[in-house]
Amino acid sequence: MLTRPPSGPAAPPFRFTPEAAAKVRQVQADQKLDDAALRVSAVPETAATFQYGLRFISETDLKLDDQVFDADGFVVILDPQSVLHLQGATVDYVDTLGFSGFRFDNPNKPPLLEDPVAARLQELIDEEVNPGLAGHGGRVLLVDYKDARAFLRFAGGCHGCSQVDLTLKDGVERLIHEKIPEVAEVIDVTDHGAGENPYYR
Repeated sequence: MLTRPPSGPAAPPFRFTPEAAAKVRQVQADQKLDDAALRVSAVPETAATFQYGLRFISETDLKLDDQVFDADGFVVILDPQSVLHLQGATVDYVDTLGFSGFRFDNPNKPPLLEDPVAARLQELIDEEVNPGLAGHGGRVLLVDYKDARAFLRFAGGCHGCSQVDLTLKDGVERLIHEKIPEVAEVIDVTDHGAGENPYYR
């Protein structure tokens, strides 16, 4: 077992449901990972969402600033930023016909939304931009906002779209400039070469 003592409170800043805790213990036992700890992470993916991670690690993988917690019989490792991002969150395990896996219910938002312009951008995307793209199975993600520039990623049906420049210039970009004049430039950071025209599938 990990020998480093807990560096914070006995329990992590979030909770596992009984189902999630049981699944972690099951995987740990099935894979004979008795001496491993579960690293849980929450990294900002867009202005509105985190990318979550769960993986077992050994003591040699610990970093100096990691925080160690005891969670219902297994050890949890968090980096300092994930400690902040997961305050008050709940980790559940769901097993249905449509989905099987861990699910995070997190009351926190990435720090970018603390910027009032970024928050307005996200609201505009949620309420006006994405509903208009939903019919094509597409959506737009606000990746970053800095120096009066909005960095957007097209996903779903818009990923790889041969007409995305038209969509961006004549649609999304025009709407953003009209509704939020503080935005001087809209930049598409999507790797459209990764797909074959899924917009028309």
